[in-house]
Amino acid sequence: MSAIPDFLAMLAAERGAARNTILAYGRDLEQAEELIGSNLDTASSAQLAKLGAGWSDLAPSTLARKVSALRQFFGFLVDEGLRDDDPTHALPRPATRRPLPKILSHEEVESLFTAAEEAAKADSPTAVRLLTLLEMLYGSGLRATELVSLPVSAVPRDAPFLTVIGKGGQARMVPVSHRADKALKRWLALRDSSSRWLFPSRTGHLSRVRLFQILKDLAVRADLPPEKLSPHVLRHAFATHLLEGGADLRALQTLLGHSDISTTQIYTHVDAARLVRLVNERHPLARGRRSD
Repeated sequence: MSAIPDFLAMLAAERGAARNTILAYGRDLEQAEELIGSNLDTASSAQLAKLGAGWSDLAPSTLARKVSALRQFFGFLVDEGLRDDDPTHALPRPATRRPLPKILSHEEVESLFTAAEEAAKADSPTAVRLLTLLEMLYGSGLRATELVSLPVSAVPRDAPFLTVIGKGGQARMVPVSHRADKALKRWLALRDSSSRWLFPSRTGHLSRVRLFQILKDLAVRADLPPEKLSPHVLRHAFATHLLEGGADLRALQTLLGHSDISTTQIYTHVDAARLVRLVNERHPLARGRRSD
């Protein structure tokens, strides 16, 4: 009997892995089992070495995920005493680099807000909702799913924080800016008060697909290429611009809900110029040379 279900249950119970992650790992392990033609639990290093040929056409990121799934699975088998050896040294070694995030300039963000604020002047519910969504994506760095699935109860009456359920069901507190708070109050006065969702739709809450469409339309009105704008791009802009303003990387990790600081470190490339300037201006040797 395969240990795959037990491994996936461990990911959910002990590591709090998101449902999509568990499903993807499950597919990866089952497909690997099909490729080697026998129970994955007892696979040898020679059998794992053959997987490289079956995965030769995969994108580097997909290959990296499959290799990671197998390494974690065999690590689980060793930890549980189900195997004495770890054969994953025979797996292919994908050379992947995390893609750099798309960047929005301060001027482009300003153009988006100008278009959204102009439309919201007439207090149209649709326009005020758009402004609120924009304020919360750029002002709080929320993921698309986190934003559209917010219940009204997540918005506190007094404290300037939202309670957000992020990846893996992890809850975190996200600060709400003064601008976002004003937009939220306007939206709360206009939304359907019978719904439990902050951004309701006819069938539940606003969908991720509809959020993407709304932002594409806004980009057109702001004279920006629509392909350049998405909820994730606004989340990147939130992180990038905070770093430029001097935010601490650990604080940014908390705000973004990253479980690993290495995920947050991808943003440091956009702020290289500020870091170089910081060393040149603040390092004791640099000050000493100026005084000489």
